[in-house]
Amino acid sequence: MSEDCIFCRIAAGAAPASVVAETSDALAFMDLDQPTPGHVLVIPRCHVRDIYEMEAEVAASVFKLTVQVAKAVKLALAPDGLTLIQANERAGQQHVFHFHMHIVARYSGDGDRVRLGWKTNLPASSELDRLAAKIRASL
Repeated sequence: MSEDCIFCRIAAGAAPASVVAETSDALAFMDLDQPTPGHVLVIPRCHVRDIYEMEAEVAASVFKLTVQVAKAVKLALAPDGLTLIQANERAGQQHVFHFHMHIVARYSGDGDRVRLGWKTNLPASSELDRLAAKIRASL
């Protein structure tokens, strides 16, 4: 664990997060800076800067959890589609140098924000907790 890494602190339970699902090797939680409702991050619990540092078993756990949560997001929130993005230290515009997967729910037009009543990209943590619970129920 890296004390300077927010994802490591989230994985250790030392920073708040709306947890969707977790295994001994991976953690899925709602992104605090939601580009769309239903944006989930999946991270390995160990600190790795990119995929090249990950043990095969940990990578398998991260990708398995990503698939499970993506299916649950689809069931729970009924987006028009999902985009999966792998990000690491070399990815553009990244502020956290810890390997992670983005599960991004896509909606046609801007109806997603209207449907959920979001006026900005920063929903209340209670709303993230509600969505996380809804996705957990679909797992």
